[in-house]
Amino acid sequence: MYGWTGKIIRVNLTDKKITIEDLNMEDARLYLGGRGLASKILYDEIDPKIDPLSPENKLIFMTGPMTGTYAACAGRFNVVAKAPLTGTIGAANSGGHFGPELKFAGYDGIIFEGKSDTPVYLHIYDDLIEIKSAEHIWGKDVFETTDILLKENEEDARVACIGPAGEKQVLFATVMNDRDRAAGRSGMGAVMGSKNLKAVVVKGTKGINVADKNRFIEATLDARKKIKENPVTGTGGGLPTYGTEVLVNILNESHALPTRNWKESYFEDGDKISGEYLTENYLVRNKACFACSIGCGRVVRIPDGKYKGIVAGPEYEAGWSFGASCGVGDMNAIDKANHVCNLLGIDPITMGATIACAMELYEKGYITKEDLGGKELKFGDAESIIYWTEQTGNREGFGDIMALGSYRMAEKYGHPELSMTVKKQEMPAYDGRAIQGMALSYATSNRGGCHVRGYMTSPEVLGIPVKTDPLVTEGKAALLKTFQDLTAVVDSSDICLFTTFAIGLPEISEMLRGATGLEISDEDVLKIGERIWNLERIFNIEAGFTKKDDTLPERLLKEPVTSGPAKGKVAELEVMLEEYYQVRGWNEEGIPTEEKLEELSLDKRVLAAV
Repeated sequence: MYGWTGKIIRVNLTDKKITIEDLNMEDARLYLGGRGLASKILYDEIDPKIDPLSPENKLIFMTGPMTGTYAACAGRFNVVAKAPLTGTIGAANSGGHFGPELKFAGYDGIIFEGKSDTPVYLHIYDDLIEIKSAEHIWGKDVFETTDILLKENEEDARVACIGPAGEKQVLFATVMNDRDRAAGRSGMGAVMGSKNLKAVVVKGTKGINVADKNRFIEATLDARKKIKENPVTGTGGGLPTYGTEVLVNILNESHALPTRNWKESYFEDGDKISGEYLTENYLVRNKACFACSIGCGRVVRIPDGKYKGIVAGPEYEAGWSFGASCGVGDMNAIDKANHVCNLLGIDPITMGATIACAMELYEKGYITKEDLGGKELKFGDAESIIYWTEQTGNREGFGDIMALGSYRMAEKYGHPELSMTVKKQEMPAYDGRAIQGMALSYATSNRGGCHVRGYMTSPEVLGIPVKTDPLVTEGKAALLKTFQDLTAVVDSSDICLFTTFAIGLPEISEMLRGATGLEISDEDVLKIGERIWNLERIFNIEAGFTKKDDTLPERLLKEPVTSGPAKGKVAELEVMLEEYYQVRGWNEEGIPTEEKLEELSLDKRVLAAV
């Protein structure tokens, strides 16, 4: 068995039964692993119409064929389930060291089904797999949970767990691993909590075989060389030097940094929350995931004041959501709010964006001081981003409403239009009015508002691999399709998406061929990505999503940008969407045609469903 271990753990939490199954190698060849293979299993085994927080949902941890190998930045794994925040198929990707450790134990993935009657965790040490009581750690935060489990088990094991937010089923709770790495979006932690599953502890001592060692090493060395020499990912480059927060000044200068709940696109205090500012005033050291030469993670020191201490620095999207989105220019408070998200197990993108939405609801008088328990909630209030994150993670006071996400919160107060979401998931830190391809990417993302399902900021702002005009709509549909399909391959082989700033389909395909022994062309590898994208689309259609869900908040469609190069522009979605359906081979309602399903070897049951 090459690349894959060939084994899957299935855990029925209801009857406490553990079985080891052989990996379906035909599915592995068609979907690789990670996001793709887990999505195929989910589609085959659940009804897409189920309640995401019911025992009928399944929670799948899945690695890829390059996870744990020497391949460039091969430290990823995916957590897949029907998502409680959106109702779509949910797939959250995480780095760190947990994914490789699962492979070292001899398993490609874990399928959790049913619901335990009491809190439990799963312990894996190579061939030893056991369900243990988690009652003594239920209610504890992510860091406490991790420390206790490492003392109880192997000290050098790896832990993935939920915090109080997952236990209390905050709809955007995360699955945390290695303390501060997160499978962050769409609420996978809430699904884990709904099953009374607190954690997974894994220790592995086995190796991983590749098909052609010399070919694999040669391909990997080539990819690593290109990553090291690239101005974004390489030595002295933007990501190693400044982390992902390097994007703040770049997007702000382009007037594409959504500010104060997307009312504006330029933040006057952007330099105070930038990667440059973070590096100069807070950085202790870089932090890298398994097999990573980039090291974009930050360990930072809040130097003084009430938040003093060493914490994990925020990623760009977290820094934006608590910063520009809330009108807060205080890096101390942003670092602290991000740390609280890590402790409680909360997606900081949705958390900060939900606070920003609440700020506008309060500003307009739709939320009152009485609703907030006597508190105020104003743009620019640094204290509030920490307070409301704590309240939300513990579902206390108004935080119990925030725990539903910004769409349900704004809908409760009669103004869902003030929620900056797609399919009820908050859009991240790129204004689609100023970056037209990102607008289309948000609208068509299979997991709701998302930037890493087709990162059009790369060509439109950064000029990678080619520079395109961000204000032009022509050709964006075809370019986005390629980005979405390639990203599905990256997420399913489970290398880091950041590698694609330096390498592309040829390098990734050659590493896959060396690792797995699959003799498939670059075009066939990209076809795997297209198959995954269409499978996710089919799941969503069967769950009840239609063309009307491929849209954007009214603000982006009707309220023009007020400054900068995109002044006067709105998101021109309609013309791009029509072209997108055409290049995808879907009909005018956004449904894959019978011909497309045949081309991709996909189940035609969706045609009967519609």
